[in-house]
Amino acid sequence: MKIAVVGTGYVGLVTGTCFAETGNDVICVDIDAGKVQKLSNGQITIYEPGLEKLFLRNLKEERLKFTTNLEEGIREAVIIFLALPTPPGEDGSADLKYVLGVAGQLGSIIKEYKVIIDKSTVPVGTAERVRAAVARNYSGEFDVVSNPEFLREGVAVEDFMKPDRVVIGTSSDRARKVMGDLYGPFVRQGNPIIYMDERSAELTKYAANSFLATKITFMNEVALLCERLGADVDMVRRGIGSDERIGKRFLFPGIGYGGSCFPKDVQALVKSSHEVNYDFRILNAVMDVNEKQKLHLLPKIKAYFSNQLKGRRFALWGLAFKPNTDDIREAPALYIIEALLKEGAALSVFDPEAMNNVRQLLGDQVNYAENQYEALEGADALIIATEWNEFRTPNFLKIVTTLKSKVIFDGRNLFDIAAIRELGFYYESVGRAPAIPAEKK
Repeated sequence: MKIAVVGTGYVGLVTGTCFAETGNDVICVDIDAGKVQKLSNGQITIYEPGLEKLFLRNLKEERLKFTTNLEEGIREAVIIFLALPTPPGEDGSADLKYVLGVAGQLGSIIKEYKVIIDKSTVPVGTAERVRAAVARNYSGEFDVVSNPEFLREGVAVEDFMKPDRVVIGTSSDRARKVMGDLYGPFVRQGNPIIYMDERSAELTKYAANSFLATKITFMNEVALLCERLGADVDMVRRGIGSDERIGKRFLFPGIGYGGSCFPKDVQALVKSSHEVNYDFRILNAVMDVNEKQKLHLLPKIKAYFSNQLKGRRFALWGLAFKPNTDDIREAPALYIIEALLKEGAALSVFDPEAMNNVRQLLGDQVNYAENQYEALEGADALIIATEWNEFRTPNFLKIVTTLKSKVIFDGRNLFDIAAIRELGFYYESVGRAPAIPAEKK
């Protein structure tokens, strides 16, 4: 099939590359000439495990191309994906100016039947607004489909190539046939293509992400209760996760969720609810708890150092909002850094992939270490904010000999408390009793 993907951000580039991988001819369109030039030259512009190999292969086979010219990009395409930004406005609503702007341009360009697909996460009713924007300048046949993405950063290629389900919102039999043919190769193992109306498909994406955000936040509240009751959240997690009605995933406590999806989508669903005079009380609580959770370690750090953080130096491992990505949007690490800088502390930070993004944001306000152990030099304590695999089994001898004192504040519960106690560390985590060396008791 001939496919156009408008937008080469995270969703657009993964979508275009994976469709090319199944033999389709894909042209990706972006207004950023510099980005298009880099992509055309084989320089991938996002970090996502497994994507670069597919990207380079399909670029070489000329199944994947890039252009800044919208008319050129859609000329031969029957299918046009809109994978454009929908950033949150000041009131939390999704800003549709990019989606509707391109839709208006499409109406001036297309001359024959096209299927225009909203791949971006958009509020309920967007398909109708896109249809109206196209129809202002085009009176021929076309369909608008809602096809939300369910990609997890860090495993997006696997999610796209082997989806749990494909959600397609359309009221057109013709569009349904096109979409079924397009996604057929991805669901050969029997996972469903779920057809529904456009509004239900739009709401499905927001509801899914908001539910997962709620599950994470509930577990974080359980962790806070564990700290007060003397229970161990790891034991509680295993106990409830074995119930198949609950499941094991998204039950790991920590210092809150971040990223490009959960915060934005929860906000947008709350805003949509307000627009129809509905108070989504659970999600209001989720947002409130999550904001506080990002700074959960701060009172513990201040208490240990008797509220004297000025002049202290901290090592911080992990800057991305989750492992296997360079995405720092709404990352808890940034909240911790900001709070410690306000207290007059200094920081040396390390992340396997997100260093450049933080450097662009914070400049020289923090020190950027070459590796995780260099970050420890001269530090009064180690703070862990992201659960990268290489942080799970570090060289503790190096930590002992490099840190000024054996103190760790772990926002992702990476280490076993008994083992860390034997090594003589003072260790605080989330929802578990602190490990305190014998001489400190």
